[in-house]
Amino acid sequence: MAQTLQPTSSSVPQTLVLPESESETDSAYSISAFDEPQNPNQNLITTPTQTPTLLHLSFNQDYGCFAVGTDMGFRIYNCDPFREIFRRDFGMRGGIGLVQMLFRCNILALVGGGACPQYPLNKVMIWDDHQSRCIGELSFRSEVKGVRLRRDRIVVVLVQKIFVYNFADLKLLHQIETIANPKGLCEVSHVSSPVVLVCPGLQKGQVRVEHYGSKRTKFIMAHDSRIACFSLTQDGRLLATASSKGTLVRIYNTLDGSLLQEVRRGADRAEIYSLAFSSTAQWLAVSSDKGTVHVFSLKVDSGLLANDLSRSTPDSSLSNPSAIPSLSFMKGVLPKYFSSEWSVAQFHLQEGLQHVVAFGHQKNVVVILGMDGSFYRCEFNPTNGGEMNQLEYYNFLKPEQTF
Repeated sequence: MAQTLQPTSSSVPQTLVLPESESETDSAYSISAFDEPQNPNQNLITTPTQTPTLLHLSFNQDYGCFAVGTDMGFRIYNCDPFREIFRRDFGMRGGIGLVQMLFRCNILALVGGGACPQYPLNKVMIWDDHQSRCIGELSFRSEVKGVRLRRDRIVVVLVQKIFVYNFADLKLLHQIETIANPKGLCEVSHVSSPVVLVCPGLQKGQVRVEHYGSKRTKFIMAHDSRIACFSLTQDGRLLATASSKGTLVRIYNTLDGSLLQEVRRGADRAEIYSLAFSSTAQWLAVSSDKGTVHVFSLKVDSGLLANDLSRSTPDSSLSNPSAIPSLSFMKGVLPKYFSSEWSVAQFHLQEGLQHVVAFGHQKNVVVILGMDGSFYRCEFNPTNGGEMNQLEYYNFLKPEQTF
């Protein structure tokens, strides 16, 4: 039976043995369940063949896979080559509103959702796909808005609070108060040993950066308007933020909070749906309700930034002179609209439909997921700019619709 842990300061979490090893070859982190299609619904409810309603989309930590939550269960897909790895159908009353993968291992985090949720909306269920069942749960007093996973941490986001747990035994390590956060905004680093966590602060337009290795907290006043979206590099050194205006995206050094670069999505107000860094932090992708995905060139040398982190101070100027916009010398003459940097490539999609972006493992390739079930792989040429070249299209909710 699943165990229930109450995240209160007075509660003592029960012990739940989960894998501690960082090795993906360890039996606890075996990827065999994700390598070859298995019997997808063994011991689970079978459902009539029909198109499910999509409730949630999320990439795994290295953008090699993505997870889909529907009103009947969840599915896992590989990005390149595109294919469904497996699915779990829970029946007509089996809605999954949040699903988070842990790289490619057998452990996932699930939260119920939709009109008929499989699990309560205030619980995070720890699912072991080797056993096809939940092996533990975290229970809260309000609805769960987001979950983030590392091999050593589970981060749970509520409307105005964030809880950080140790993955090995589900011990509560930290609680953070935030401004109202209905989108469940929160990001954690994935490859560095010291954990870096970013979440909304207590003021409009503010982000909070937790450096757990050095036990430092940094507050950044990123925008005048409320924070709409942000993204971290995998090592946690760079942060991209966008506000509810959706016209500018700013890139910050997470250690000292300095502004490194500013890029412009457009002149009109827009809702930013997602931001994603490439693995080398050379590119930044942005999707919005305008139906356009933009790719920007970043001028931050992440190698130099890594060397400079220990010497940075809260009041330091730009860490890298090359990060200064090319028209910065005209700031006193031209309006800010002209001095901001513009994208090097774009891809046009259905306006108003939510899309999530990431960078593929091949050079200059962007992967785009849509809430209508669309999957795109697009290639961009940074020297020529302009429209991206569509390499692949699939509708993963309607497999027969392939272009």
